[in-house]
Amino acid sequence: MEKTKLHAAEEKLKAIYGYDCFRKGQQAIIEKVLDGIDTIGIMPTGGGKSLCYQIPALLLPGVTLVISPLISLMKDQVDALNELNIPATYLNSTLRSDEESIRHSRIKEGYYKLVYVAPERLNHPSFQQLLKHITLSLVAIDEAHCMSQWGHDFRPSYLSISSWLEEIPQQVTVLALTATATTQVCQDLQQFLQIEEQNVISTGFERSNLTFQVKKGVNKKKFMASFLASRKNESGIIYASTRKEVEQIYHELSSVGFDVTPYHGGMNEQERSKGQEAFIHDEAKIIVATNAFGMGIDKSNVRFVLHYNLPRTIEAYYQEAGRAGRDGEDSECVLLFSPQDVRTQTFLIEQSDRTNDRQEMEYKKLQQMTAFCHTERCLQQYILHYFGEDTSKTCGKCSNCVQTGEKVDRTKEAQMVFSCVKRVRERFGKTIIAQILVGSTNQKLKQLNLTSVTTYGLMSDWTQKDVAELIDILMAEEYITPTGTSYPTIQLTEKAVQVLKGEVRVQITESLAPVQPEEQDDVFEVLRKLRKQLSTENNLPPYMIFSDKTLKEMSRYIPVTSEEFSSISGVGEQKREKYGEVFLEVLKQFENRKPAEREMAMPEAISKRSAPSKKGQYLETAKRFKNGETIAELVEALGLTDQTIVKHLLRAEQEGVELNLKQYVEDDKQKLIIQAAEEVGTERLKPIKELLPEHITYHDIRFTLGK
Repeated sequence: MEKTKLHAAEEKLKAIYGYDCFRKGQQAIIEKVLDGIDTIGIMPTGGGKSLCYQIPALLLPGVTLVISPLISLMKDQVDALNELNIPATYLNSTLRSDEESIRHSRIKEGYYKLVYVAPERLNHPSFQQLLKHITLSLVAIDEAHCMSQWGHDFRPSYLSISSWLEEIPQQVTVLALTATATTQVCQDLQQFLQIEEQNVISTGFERSNLTFQVKKGVNKKKFMASFLASRKNESGIIYASTRKEVEQIYHELSSVGFDVTPYHGGMNEQERSKGQEAFIHDEAKIIVATNAFGMGIDKSNVRFVLHYNLPRTIEAYYQEAGRAGRDGEDSECVLLFSPQDVRTQTFLIEQSDRTNDRQEMEYKKLQQMTAFCHTERCLQQYILHYFGEDTSKTCGKCSNCVQTGEKVDRTKEAQMVFSCVKRVRERFGKTIIAQILVGSTNQKLKQLNLTSVTTYGLMSDWTQKDVAELIDILMAEEYITPTGTSYPTIQLTEKAVQVLKGEVRVQITESLAPVQPEEQDDVFEVLRKLRKQLSTENNLPPYMIFSDKTLKEMSRYIPVTSEEFSSISGVGEQKREKYGEVFLEVLKQFENRKPAEREMAMPEAISKRSAPSKKGQYLETAKRFKNGETIAELVEALGLTDQTIVKHLLRAEQEGVELNLKQYVEDDKQKLIIQAAEEVGTERLKPIKELLPEHITYHDIRFTLGK
């Protein structure tokens, strides 16, 4: 691509969106699109797919048509573009005929640069007529996996896109975008759109800012209450399988004071829209939705996604979980698993009118989703392997990488449960088994002559509820398996037989309390309140004003001049003009909190030393260190703290600069540090330091462990 085109794209990125450089994959896709090359872009949710067509739309002549499956998402996307002074609109079934007519006229006049439509509209006679009057430069197909029958969200209406493209008289560039394409789905897209392998840009599927947890056999209501209580100021999504469960969760949470709204297919469009608007505008902190109903949420500051029930496929799970942390900030994805969820999903597959082949594929995908809940591998790694990425890297923070509870040996109790199941010849379900074991005086046990079973009362020191929870855990770990549907009985698996023989021990993690998040920065909280006030005044979602990430950077650097404010990531010209004055007025109250060493708009004394810019400062620090300057000398020369110098060196080494920082720590110190890290883990450095002799410093620990 010509340098002038790339330069123009970079100028738009900075001026309109407030970013200095493109994210991974964005530049490669934009270059191809501006060169008129049909392209497939595969990027994870939150990876910045929309920029890949929005920036070309501003540089290409005529109109960019965006095909999107979710009507509920179109308005949010168009509102966000209009807030940036980018002329955009949508055409869908929510418009009155007079509104649609006005938009058609303005599209013909060339007023809009982007027009969003659902695939069903492409073959409408009125839309076909409209196309004859406009110059179409680019067609962007969002959620392109919907074109493939192997995709988790296959839509027959998407199949017509390829034939529609062949029939339109204009020569247009095509960009297909998705976050969830397996190898098979990608091959389908290439075939449908006739796109060659070299024009498929995949940035990988990893979401390093997300922490994945699977909780098996927990009391879901108790866990959810505890989890949400420690996150009262955060926005989150709770997914459930059925409308009934959505309503139950909604009523339970609202009755104890949570700001919550429901979203499911049984609500009318007006109710759903009202709830979604409340969530987007931060008036409802939590939205509870069904997995099956397509909720389009373009909200950047979702801090957690809690799956109350098992989704049907890995693709659906990753897409839903991926709605957390779209702004790049650390966020949590928690899945609460129970065997009943598998039965619910199996029932839903059985009731569907899909073909036999499609049903078979659905069962296979459900098995893969269930395996995700049972795997002992890193959860992020499991997902990456599913999408065809071969990696041995682990995330180091998911519930499998970091055990957060104490392992307790429950072999004896498990043997009691298994013996009871065996004694009653696998004819009863969880409730009866629990009642027998605790020695219940329930009349039904007497009628069935179950009080004479040798295991009756074996666990009388347990409550029936606790035994039932233990059975749930044993089912989740596949020692016992449920059968039937309405009134399932439970049977032993080969794993249980091995436990009864004494060949295998049962270890269970018994800590269910969620990790408390770090206390929020008070400056960030003040800025968040200001953002909420402005969003209410302007009738905009708060994230459209500034993302959490941008507010956190403001709270960290405390910009007090227009120039400093502009250098914050996410502050473009439009937003500086609209909101700069009011934000600076608030930030100036915290001027005394400005960091002593700042990596942006540095004090005059430092800038006179020709200190490098924020963007490349860590590389300059590494270069000088490599050339022989000590940490103490760098502190003096750059006006930074020794801790910041160390952070610069570690970041440079992580990004491939050969510093070999370990060589600056004596071998005997390294051995002690590694021993301590193995004992207490590497999540935090303080516990490691407390185990070590005083002469070993935090610098020694950081250089040895590379963190």
